[in-house]
Amino acid sequence: MITLHHCKGARSFRALWTLEEMELPYELKLVAFPPRAKEPGYLDLNPLGTVPSFFDDGVLMTESAAICEYLAAKYGPTPLVVGPDEPGFAPYLNFLHMGEATLTFPQTIHLRYAVFAAPEQMIPQAAEDYVNWFLARLRGATRLLGDDEFVAAGRFTVADVSVGYALKLAKTLGFADRFPEPWVRYLARLQARDGYQRAMAVEKRAPGALD
Repeated sequence: MITLHHCKGARSFRALWTLEEMELPYELKLVAFPPRAKEPGYLDLNPLGTVPSFFDDGVLMTESAAICEYLAAKYGPTPLVVGPDEPGFAPYLNFLHMGEATLTFPQTIHLRYAVFAAPEQMIPQAAEDYVNWFLARLRGATRLLGDDEFVAAGRFTVADVSVGYALKLAKTLGFADRFPEPWVRYLARLQARDGYQRAMAVEKRAPGALD
């Protein structure tokens, strides 16, 4: 049995979106952010205190991009995976990890110093520097995307889920007007998908977090 602990606006959306794209059965537990502070006993469930907390037959996973890769590999075959024998395999893996390591990470630093810190601990310059870092990397990735509709193999994959969440977060934080135009169109395509819309409908029931 799959169980996903999810906070509104958090990286756990990647897992939720993938579950909906694959139409897999799962139990969803909506938790307040940050769960380590607002959900009693959460650290016993997940020692990192983060979301997602994803369980499949009692085994814990905490990394959102890895969960997407796991679901597609375990519960496939699915076109959401690009195989090693396909020409798009290398871009698929590259964008799958870029979505978290390159595009989401700097936004979390912005959140730390511009949103979640106590007023006396906020560092506006650091927060803005990391926004500019994110936007610079996104501009660089435009050359890798080219004229393609999706990031790899000419079709929607979990690499798009990974990148798409990073852009979703940036849009929530108010950076979308600074996106290069290809990424504006790209995000619109992803957000029009039925799987994305179903995941968003579920997410709207989540308490608190990033509105």
